[in-house]
Amino acid sequence: MKPVLVLYYSRHGSTRKLADAIAQGVISTGAEAWVRTVKPLNEGDGTAQENANLAAPVVTDEELVQCSALALGSPTRFGNMAAPMKYFLDGTSSHWLKGSLINKPACVFTSSSSMHGGQESTLLSMMLPLMHHGMLMCGLPYSEPALHDTQSGGTPYGVTHVAMHNNTQLSDDEKTLCLAQGKRLAQLAKSLTQHLPENTHGA
Repeated sequence: MKPVLVLYYSRHGSTRKLADAIAQGVISTGAEAWVRTVKPLNEGDGTAQENANLAAPVVTDEELVQCSALALGSPTRFGNMAAPMKYFLDGTSSHWLKGSLINKPACVFTSSSSMHGGQESTLLSMMLPLMHHGMLMCGLPYSEPALHDTQSGGTPYGVTHVAMHNNTQLSDDEKTLCLAQGKRLAQLAKSLTQHLPENTHGA
């Protein structure tokens, strides 16, 4: 199976922590995980430098096309994804025209500074472009006990983190749900690889 791409944007590090934990879940199944980031905007300002200090390698077009599945993460900005992630997705029209991502499973994840800071609307908005690409959304079922128990992050739409007072450390429930999300995504990718024909749309 081709690697699972865990792609994120992070400014203070919380979303990066989620990405790393999801990647651990992927790896636990025996699959390979690529942890990548997107380019920050306004590269001359302090925000860009802050992100660069936290960043994994910047994703390439080849990695997006070659991956078997995608986990997409961004911090919450007024109930929506951060501008660098939106900018990246807006630049994927060529892949949409070719159908490069059709039938690949995907999940989304986010972090916000408060409990009711727009996490669920951010996750739902991140799903929309992936569905336009023909991807298959992979959430988290309530068979995961941590979804019932969490007093911090965690939703059936995707894993989340609540970064009260810039706390980048994941809670135990958040870690558990990240591992479960990564594992489920990788297992679904493996199953689809075995049962679906390789997409040749636009070839």
